[in-house]
Amino acid sequence: MSDIDTSKPPEQWRKTLLPLDSTLQEAISCLEMGELQIAIVVGSDGLLEGTLTDGDIRRGLLRGLRMDSSIDEIVFRDPIVVPPQLGREAVLQLMQTNLVRQLPIIDENRRVIGLHLLDNLITPDKRPNLMVIMAGGQGTRLRPHTENCPKPLMMVGNKPMLEHIIIGAREEGFQHFILAVHYLGNMIEDYFGDGSRWNVRIEYLHEELPLGTAGALGLLSPRPEEPFVVSNGDVLTDIRYGDMLDYHCRNSGSATMAVRMYEWQHSFGVVQTEGVDIIGFEEKPIIRNHINAGIYVLEPEVLDMLEVGKHCDMSTLFTRFLENENDMRSIVYPMHEPWLDVGSEDDLDRAQDENTSKKTD
Repeated sequence: MSDIDTSKPPEQWRKTLLPLDSTLQEAISCLEMGELQIAIVVGSDGLLEGTLTDGDIRRGLLRGLRMDSSIDEIVFRDPIVVPPQLGREAVLQLMQTNLVRQLPIIDENRRVIGLHLLDNLITPDKRPNLMVIMAGGQGTRLRPHTENCPKPLMMVGNKPMLEHIIIGAREEGFQHFILAVHYLGNMIEDYFGDGSRWNVRIEYLHEELPLGTAGALGLLSPRPEEPFVVSNGDVLTDIRYGDMLDYHCRNSGSATMAVRMYEWQHSFGVVQTEGVDIIGFEEKPIIRNHINAGIYVLEPEVLDMLEVGKHCDMSTLFTRFLENENDMRSIVYPMHEPWLDVGSEDDLDRAQDENTSKKTD
């Protein structure tokens, strides 16, 4: 799962790889087998040399090249390429601006690791990956609003918070959701049912006791076979869940946590000391830290680190990664998208205001 392809299974884009010493006939066969209207030409070292399209081959034939001629003369040596960390919106804008429908993805060594396709950036294919949403919290900081309504069902605009999350993920190609419910969970089930109203499939995990932001995952049965996304049910964001999943796979993560930069300014001037000596001053410094954004991608084997029915928060689960010597890798996904953890009445008011602003825009 270390490769990316935003349109086809990972093995499909590999069919577009074409050795530099190939003939025109072999290039034509590559285009036909790959079905992606492009051949990505690589050298003997596997590094990108250029690209070929049907038009390049036809122009070569008009110049007098034969079917057994080398493609070396007609390879386009300066294609537009992108690094793996470039987000979907930037990729889409680049492709539309340059009128290209395929965009190779290369790593820092210029090795091809995937291929963006315009059609599937505009209309993402369905993803087989599961999305689990933690919707069992009691929302104590939002009382009395949550006394008779679970927090994920609180309205933002004309939809519950949880519906915003499901619709956003559906637009990224996710079709299968599991909602972990506890407090007033019957109301959530009554509202969402089996998901058919949204053209998705929704199932439920029932927590007899609150199991924390990770503990409910121990109840998953059957175990997912692919990496899966986990989100808190009170996080409103424009994050591209599919981009985060692809990032996780490209970086060979076992567990990926979305993080945001959070900064706050100290109210006082800070005195820097060494022993009893003053060595400097900093007037009301700004402190910057990465904070947990409440969205994750996990590999199925991560579930081995949970005890069924035992309380566990995500911070505890990630700490276990750091404390245990194994080959599992926990990584961060730095996000810049709008994000709001609706934990208080002020947060709810802000969510309402931002939703109104989006509609106005």
